[in-house]
Amino acid sequence: MSTFEHTPDDVLAELEVLRAADAPTHGGRVLSYVYDSGLAELDELAARAARLVQPVNGLDPTTFTSVAAMESGVVGFARRVFHGDIGMGAGGDGEVVVGSVTSGGTESCLLAVKTARDVWRSARQGTPRTPRIVAPATVHAAFHKAAHYFGLALDLVPVDPGTGAPTPAAIEERLGDDVALVVLSAPSYPFATLDPIADVAAITAQRGIALHVDACIGGFALAFWPDELPAWDFRVPGVTSLSADLHKYGYAPKGVSVLLTRGRDRQRRQYFATTDWPGYPVVNPTMAGSKPAGPLAAAWAITRVLGHGGFTELTGRAASATRALRDVVTGIEGLRVVGEPTGPLFAVAADDAVPAERRVDPHHWADAARGAGWHLQLQPGRTQSDGTSLPRTTHLTVTPVTHAVVPELAAALVTAADAVRGVPAVDGRELVAGLAETLPGGAEALAAASAELDSDGAAALLAAFGLLGGDGAGGALPERLAPVLALVEALPGPLTERLLIELLARVVEPRD
Repeated sequence: MSTFEHTPDDVLAELEVLRAADAPTHGGRVLSYVYDSGLAELDELAARAARLVQPVNGLDPTTFTSVAAMESGVVGFARRVFHGDIGMGAGGDGEVVVGSVTSGGTESCLLAVKTARDVWRSARQGTPRTPRIVAPATVHAAFHKAAHYFGLALDLVPVDPGTGAPTPAAIEERLGDDVALVVLSAPSYPFATLDPIADVAAITAQRGIALHVDACIGGFALAFWPDELPAWDFRVPGVTSLSADLHKYGYAPKGVSVLLTRGRDRQRRQYFATTDWPGYPVVNPTMAGSKPAGPLAAAWAITRVLGHGGFTELTGRAASATRALRDVVTGIEGLRVVGEPTGPLFAVAADDAVPAERRVDPHHWADAARGAGWHLQLQPGRTQSDGTSLPRTTHLTVTPVTHAVVPELAAALVTAADAVRGVPAVDGRELVAGLAETLPGGAEALAAASAELDSDGAAALLAAFGLLGGDGAGGALPERLAPVLALVEALPGPLTERLLIELLARVVEPRD
């Protein structure tokens, strides 16, 4: 049509230019955020499936019956994979595992918390107390968000700094009749720790407290993992619900996850429904109303094509690559793998057992690897509520495609470590002190900034840190991220969070 402002080809060409500036999503050079099967045919299958349902609104499976069929298929696959079909029918509806497909792990976690809150409230009608979530300090940030959104208190249990694991006794100490939900990870994102799920489930089940297993990152890998693992899914009687992402080791495009719940009656608390308006009756199992069917269709198609054998083969490649890379890191003087990670991810810290001049700071190491084209994820150190410190680390997520690039990646990791060995870690306290000296109010002004900051004030601080362009727009992050993470470690949490909000908000603000 002549009234179009641009031709489709011109716009797509512009999009190709924009995409060229992104980190590569295929080829194994980004070891976080993306989950590459290494099979181009799976990508094409996902694209074709999504295209077939492009006009479909996932809001109403009674109008678009394909949505109901695909969701039933995906939930059924997940139920079998996570042993939710064991003993079905023997224990009544309370033992039946049912589920929903969501837009991603965060939504799955939000809904698990919302369900637990509503069940807790129903059992304690009229109580003025605030329900609690009890979880290890390593629990995913999605549960921080869920507690914030739904008005629960998040009670974080310190973990062993050496292993990243909580003890069942430490969790039991926090339990009371105000606990709506206990959350454990399979595995945790920061350190890939498989939390003691069976031991804790025995405690929570006896007390009648719900237990959610967050298997968002690794669930669909652990289910096919070649090594024998402790029971962590619905084989454990006290597991109430479980979340796992199909856009991770289910190899589907983002965003699609599944939330499984033991008991139909409990799962119905997840829903929102209203007829209290003049329009159509609204019944939503998830947070969204209208929603795309494309990710669901892609996940459905991939699970159908791969089946148990295909997932086993792909997981085997990821497992082999993970073992090889852990061996590489173990062989690098000055670095160590944190704890005993489970599944296709692990974290790397400095080895304090060697002299300082031989240590490798994991953040400098990640920056050096990034300079060679490999994207590792920097994680800040932090102090837990009991005063113990979790180390600063670098996180690696390994996917099946990594298997093909292990020799190249291993060489890059060794070279990067050699380049920064003995370089002292960036001291965030020194950076903060230096910044305070440049502010009109000095250190007091920086401390005061932890209170309410308006957008201009937050932008001024970002500019002082060198993280904002001169026009007030979000500038590109610096080449080296180690100083940025050092600031995250040193600044008060509320101030850091406010600055990061401002940075991300300005990155997407219109320039014209």
